[in-house]
Amino acid sequence: PSRTAEVKLDDEAGRQHWFRISCRTLADEGGANGSRKPANSNIVGNQGAVAVLTDITHEKAIQKRNAEFVSSVSHEMKTPLASVRAYVELLADGDAEDEATREEFLGVIHSQTERLQRLIDNLLNLSRIEAGVVNVNKAPRALNELLEEAVNLLQPAAAHKRITLSTDLSPLYLGVLADRDTMSQAAINLISNALKYTPEGGRVAVRSRSADDSVVFEVQDTGVGLSPEDKLKVFEKFYRVKKDQQMASGTGLGLPLVKHIIEDVHGGRIEIDSEVGAGSTFRV
Repeated sequence: PSRTAEVKLDDEAGRQHWFRISCRTLADEGGANGSRKPANSNIVGNQGAVAVLTDITHEKAIQKRNAEFVSSVSHEMKTPLASVRAYVELLADGDAEDEATREEFLGVIHSQTERLQRLIDNLLNLSRIEAGVVNVNKAPRALNELLEEAVNLLQPAAAHKRITLSTDLSPLYLGVLADRDTMSQAAINLISNALKYTPEGGRVAVRSRSADDSVVFEVQDTGVGLSPEDKLKVFEKFYRVKKDQQMASGTGLGLPLVKHIIEDVHGGRIEIDSEVGAGSTFRV
């Protein structure tokens, strides 16, 4: 007979490891000299058991991350779906008696379906990049042009919030081997994130420069800033700074997507300098 079980053991440093243990009994039907025992013999041959331990710590970590990911996705989808369902039921029950109320209800439904669409789009983009199947067309490009386009696109959003969005771009030609679409998306996400978490009347600056054998661009804001703990977790999927969640809606997927685009697609590096109440600088 054989048995299989999973156990958790601690090493000398106190780190936990998971093992799958397979045990099987062994029985030698032969005698000591290898000859078969007589049928009426009461002599017991050599007996024992063998146990095989397989380290499954990595598998357990993946299972845990997958479970957390599914839980997070479900949680993120619950709120907009609940809102859509509630307002559809109100409309179906005839609670919207006038045109203005109906417009209000439909507006909420529209905004929540857009939120769901953004969530799904970001999830698909992340999964494609992680799976290495995203269509990437790298070519020599001018970094400043990509940054200027992103800034121009977001100027109306900055003006609406009375935030000064400025550029300080290098006068040199900063050539990068980049995919236009994904790199533009990374720049837009960083600038948009800075605008979201900068109070009215604040400033957001986009800078570029040459540094040794690299080119660098930064998005600096005068926003709410990040604690040391937040800086460690801000690139995790669905992580949102609790104290700032009321400032802006979001899925917690924007910065993880930026990290994948910069580091996995383009082989670059992204860093954060930030202090609570003193703003943040995202450096690529």
